[in-house]
Amino acid sequence: MEKNYRRCVTCRETKHRHFFFRVVKCHDTGEVRLDEGMGRSAYVCKQKSCLSGAQRKNRMGRALRAPVPEEVFVTLNKKIEGAEEGAIASTRHNPSH
Repeated sequence: MEKNYRRCVTCRETKHRHFFFRVVKCHDTGEVRLDEGMGRSAYVCKQKSCLSGAQRKNRMGRALRAPVPEEVFVTLNKKIEGAEEGAIASTRHNPSH
């Protein structure tokens, strides 16, 4: 496997890390954060289905070995919705798609 490839905790698909959201359990504080800090990491695809599966089945919590705060999932959902709205807006302005 090449460098910088990760696996989604929900669908188990392997892709380059920029296709994922990263959630980190910081090694010094034990705090679970979104994409900042050093420590144990879990990755989830930037899709609603993978994110809801990670939350519903506690896959992210098990991968991190820590409870994931609700606000992490709320933030990730907002990011996904923002990306979807941006994609819809770009297809409206670009009739070639």
